[in-house]
Amino acid sequence: MKRLLAPFLIFSGLPVMADVTLPAFFSDGLVLQQGKAVAIWGTAGEDEDVTINFAGQTKVTQADLDGQWKVTLDPMPASATPAEMTVTGKNSITLKNLLVGEVWVCSGQSNMQWTVAQSANAEQEIAAANFPQIRMFSVERATAMEPAKDVKGTWKEASPANAGQFSAVAYFFGRHLHQVLKVPVGLINTSWGGTRIEAWTSMESLNDRPCAAQLLSDWNGIRNGWNPVAENAKFDVAKAEWQSQVKAVKEANLKLPEAERKPLPPAPRPPDDPNKTPHYPAVLFNAMVAPLIPYTIQGAIWYQGESNQTRAFQYQELLPNMINDWRTRWNDEFSFYIVQLASYGNRLPVTAEPGVPDTWAELQEAQYLTTITLPKTGLAVTNDIGEEKDIHPKNKQEVGRRLALWALARDYGKTSTVPSGPLFKNSTVEGSKIRLQFDHAGSGLKSRDGGPLKHFQIAGEDQKWVWAEAKIEGNELVVSSPDVPAPVGVRYAWAAWPQGANLINAEGLPASPFRTDEFILSTMGVTSPFQEVLKAGAR
Repeated sequence: MKRLLAPFLIFSGLPVMADVTLPAFFSDGLVLQQGKAVAIWGTAGEDEDVTINFAGQTKVTQADLDGQWKVTLDPMPASATPAEMTVTGKNSITLKNLLVGEVWVCSGQSNMQWTVAQSANAEQEIAAANFPQIRMFSVERATAMEPAKDVKGTWKEASPANAGQFSAVAYFFGRHLHQVLKVPVGLINTSWGGTRIEAWTSMESLNDRPCAAQLLSDWNGIRNGWNPVAENAKFDVAKAEWQSQVKAVKEANLKLPEAERKPLPPAPRPPDDPNKTPHYPAVLFNAMVAPLIPYTIQGAIWYQGESNQTRAFQYQELLPNMINDWRTRWNDEFSFYIVQLASYGNRLPVTAEPGVPDTWAELQEAQYLTTITLPKTGLAVTNDIGEEKDIHPKNKQEVGRRLALWALARDYGKTSTVPSGPLFKNSTVEGSKIRLQFDHAGSGLKSRDGGPLKHFQIAGEDQKWVWAEAKIEGNELVVSSPDVPAPVGVRYAWAAWPQGANLINAEGLPASPFRTDEFILSTMGVTSPFQEVLKAGAR
């Protein structure tokens, strides 16, 4: 009879006890958000009572039939005094060295992933990183076809031992907030180089957007037709051809002067399994964002877009859609600040001609349009700190600072802070001239170098763009050219690498690239990464 006792208990309807567990980010060293109700959740046995004690609060709940439980702590003031949290059910968990302050999600592709060690003045920055109240949780990169429950990672303090591997933009953003606000700052870095925005958006949200229908259809077709044996065979052939080409180029180069030697051809990419690739729609949202929800945060910063530039017009819809998707799932219209793409040569010759289609500028416009459309958003313009031959500008310090200016002005009551350089607001045609108004002119418009304003172009209905003269009149600009007697549009810094663009405000912050016209863009109609850019010459 004793041997039957355990099976009897299991099948008698009595609850099965299981250890209380917490997601990975509820761990030693975490930072909780001040001033908001704070969600804490995990798993336990069915109907198991769970008790949470923290900062003088005691919360009791019961796990549901699936073993899921959640409590909400009352809003707390910032605290830099390390504290402990206990979570007790059948077992007990004690989290140590917890702080209360400001918490931000930091996401995007390689320019968000880029580390302090890879940035300007890395050695000095790492040595000076003695900020135990700045903590970063770096989400381990992963993909998932369905929303995951947890991530991998640990909280680390900003110290010379850790800071080199921190996301540079996130760290410099958090450092500026910490130095101004004097409170702890928690940063959750969830980023992956080379990825596209659709991978960071939920599948349900993408399915609701007509502009995403083609890319979803294309990806589904690729996934359904995936044959790893055939794809690997194709790759082996391509690799053999590439090796032969490399050998031929090397042999030819030996006979040429160094200045005339040709570059080696790029290696073919291995086949990208659609079931594992980070480019498949929603897979990064599922694996690297969904598990974080509903961790209480103040907001998010976003540095991404390079991989979507050939679909820039579609990005005008994909970016606000993703922001709204995240906010809906968090049930919080939190602040969302975007880094506009920095200037970059884009691997193409720099042109001295106006009117050249440019996908980079079109993507920058999509980012700008998002921030003037959605509430509680802002644009950190970085067009002055790009590098012509490197898509990863090293000056991440200034990127982080400019993001922090938005947060200080909008989230933390620093109303005297000018958060941005001039952002185009409105235009009026006045005969042969066009008058421009701006938001965030600050203490006044000016040129960075004290000389004439550069990189303005103007056109009439014939869409023949010419370089234009721009004059400052108060906090407005008047743009004209004798070659365009009846202008309809102005563009500024409309190029991936706009040499000499120099409009700033008196605070030294650069103006965003912009256009006033409504002419058709080169990326209109391109809605899948498997399509070609429609307009010849588009960048």
